[in-house]
Amino acid sequence: MNKIPEPSVENGFHAPIAELMLVNYEKLTGRLLLPNVNNLNLSRQLYEASFVVLAHNNAPDPIFIYGNLKAQNIFNMTWGELTSLPSRLSAEPSNQNDRKSLLEQVNTKGYIENYSGIRISKTGQRFLIENATVWNLTDQQNQNIGQAAIFLDPILLI
Repeated sequence: MNKIPEPSVENGFHAPIAELMLVNYEKLTGRLLLPNVNNLNLSRQLYEASFVVLAHNNAPDPIFIYGNLKAQNIFNMTWGELTSLPSRLSAEPSNQNDRKSLLEQVNTKGYIENYSGIRISKTGQRFLIENATVWNLTDQQNQNIGQAAIFLDPILLI
């Protein structure tokens, strides 16, 4: 499996994928993902954002290709663990159909807002995400390369 190095100054905080997430979000929603920030180091600002940012590729069983620091914290995973995880495993088996339905809607519509669902961390901690936005990622040739999601602090469940 191709290991993706953790975002850092040395690799520009993965500016190409960060830029695709920012551009596609604005194109689909008409809003800026990082409003009221300067244009310097947008990829670093996304990596260090106060909200969760995730992205997975378009493989038949999509793998996370990006998870900012907040995502790593919520899922109790390192960058390496998160970016080698099939994204379906972020939901318990009982919630897989709901997650699959969401991703199919996003594929059809381009993006979905106000999504709520239950996810699980590496340690087994269940949490509810609310008001998530999930959108398609396309490259400069308009080819689908995956999907991204953002959400604020989840609600921990017992």
